Amino acid sequence: MGSLVAAVGSYLDARAHGGLWYLRIEDLDRPRCRPEATDAILQLLDAYGFEWDGEVLYQSQRDAIYHAAFEQLREQGDIYPCAYTRSELADSRITPNIQRAPDGAMIYPGTCRHALPEGREPRAWRIRVDDEIIIFNDTLQGTIEQALAKTAGDFILRRADGLYAYQLAVVVDDAAQGITHVVRGADLLESTSRQILLQQRLKLTTPRYTHLPVVLDATGEKLSKQTHAIPLEIHEAIPALLCALDFLGQQPPIELRQARLSELWQWAIAHWSPRPLQEMPQYGNTKPIDHFSGA
Repeated sequence: MGSLVAAVGSYLDARAHGGLWYLRIEDLDRPRCRPEATDAILQLLDAYGFEWDGEVLYQSQRDAIYHAAFEQLREQGDIYPCAYTRSELADSRITPNIQRAPDGAMIYPGTCRHALPEGREPRAWRIRVDDEIIIFNDTLQGTIEQALAKTAGDFILRRADGLYAYQLAVVVDDAAQGITHVVRGADLLESTSRQILLQQRLKLTTPRYTHLPVVLDATGEKLSKQTHAIPLEIHEAIPALLCALDFLGQQPPIELRQARLSELWQWAIAHWSPRPLQEMPQYGNTKPIDHFSGA
């Protein structure tokens, strides 16, 4: 349901403004991404009436594009190799004064910034994060200001296994697809400043961002596979979409329960407005959902 809410919000925002809506499969992590899971996503979106523009973009097929951006950053001196694993960096004997971000994540201390330790081979590649402050205005969350050096440090752009990081891939793909507006869940709000930094370094345009509240269960946990959230079923499109619309503050009329799928989308596009979410400050970045029980 959490993924559906983000999809519905972005779809309606695009269609209500006469825009295009693109479908991207972010399958960078090949060992963890299964073809059958991708097929299930496509089938569900189709069954729920989503109509995307153009061909589906698969990140797993775009390594050459990401490599070109990676090489641009390397030529500019913006990135450098790092020899240490996450567990080594967490070892107080190697990094005795390791800092933590507010969410508990480790802030990379720049151990390999100037040179690799003697006898060590490069593993991941990181981008240099200096003292710049990233500021952007989010449609729902307001003005966001982040000092990346204090909240993330030099973050990874290419992993030790050679796979490119999500942050780099999504920035390159947003530019390649001409994305002007990004509408997604607030669980990705922390990623936005990193992406804007990359946009600046690669001299790319920054889209307009809207981060929707994240769907929580009754215990306050984010709905996900890890929290055993009930999966969506192909045959329950109408009730699931109505639940998503209600979550987004759109107040769909009760008669839509008996409507055809095309009629539901027609109503939703015609009546889409982010104002109800803007007027619910008590929800902030999250909002509970307790009336969708699945099949």
